[in-house]
Amino acid sequence: MDNEQLIIKGRENVLKDKSYHFALKIISLCQRLQAENEYILSRQLLRSGTSVGALIEEANQAESRADFIHKLSIANKEANESKYWIRLLIDSKIIELKNDEGLLTDCVE
Repeated sequence: MDNEQLIIKGRENVLKDKSYHFALKIISLCQRLQAENEYILSRQLLRSGTSVGALIEEANQAESRADFIHKLSIANKEANESKYWIRLLIDSKIIELKNDEGLLTDCVE
């Protein structure tokens, strides 16, 4: 992603950047999970984890302030759902905290 894509109205958009990189990490994790035949949880996480950034992109094109707030609220809900799936994967020992602990931090941010 180049710098032009991160600048909106003369300002860097940290939220877009972080959510994009979070989605890339989610995709990588889900590919690992599917290689280990874990399809159900990986699909749930893939859906919620990648939709955070997509909703943030949509919010940047909102038609009104209310639409902007609504889309960001949904992105926050998807981030919370992603946090749930990551915690479930860690607590069930499907993934190891030492390898994937940054995902929880990224998700909360």
